[in-house]
Amino acid sequence: MLNVLNHPLADHVVTHLRDKTTKPATFRTLTYQISLLLALEATRDLVTRSVRVETPLESCQGRILATPLVVVPILRAGLGMLQPFTDLFPDVSIGYMGLERDHKTAIAHRYYCKLPPLSSESVIIVDPMLATGGSAVKTITVLRQNGARDIRFVCIVSAPEGVSAVEGVDPALPVFTAALDRELNERKYILPGLGDFGDRLYGT
Repeated sequence: MLNVLNHPLADHVVTHLRDKTTKPATFRTLTYQISLLLALEATRDLVTRSVRVETPLESCQGRILATPLVVVPILRAGLGMLQPFTDLFPDVSIGYMGLERDHKTAIAHRYYCKLPPLSSESVIIVDPMLATGGSAVKTITVLRQNGARDIRFVCIVSAPEGVSAVEGVDPALPVFTAALDRELNERKYILPGLGDFGDRLYGT
């Protein structure tokens, strides 16, 4: 279930992320900004529960999050999207999924996985680029095998091929993106895209 972020600041930030002249330090700042907007959008419908608190003047009814939140960045580029979630949700748990794409076959293989308990939590996967969808599908499958039920996928730029791959696993799984691009090229890079996100994020 695709959700494309509709906000003028998102358009502004994505345009500067695409610009090949943007330096790594600025690229990291822009990544934080767009990830913050996506974090707010992806958590808009989290379940809350009613509580009563005491203000300095009187008692009142309020609402707090009903279930814990887990964020799982896909290494390494997904780490660039993590901080906004930890800033917004101080009690968030963090899992890690290490996937590396073979540049010849474009197939991702897993080299690391460390997850907290998932059965009762809302789980958000973060990865800047949803290209072929291979990494997303592998991560979703592993999370399901470890008991995750409420899963959302958050990315900055996506391709139709990647969105279709996720929908093939679970048509109802929410995908939040700041931009849905045109297609993949023969090397499985997103067009127009923004290049290799990890390399640009870390200056490698």
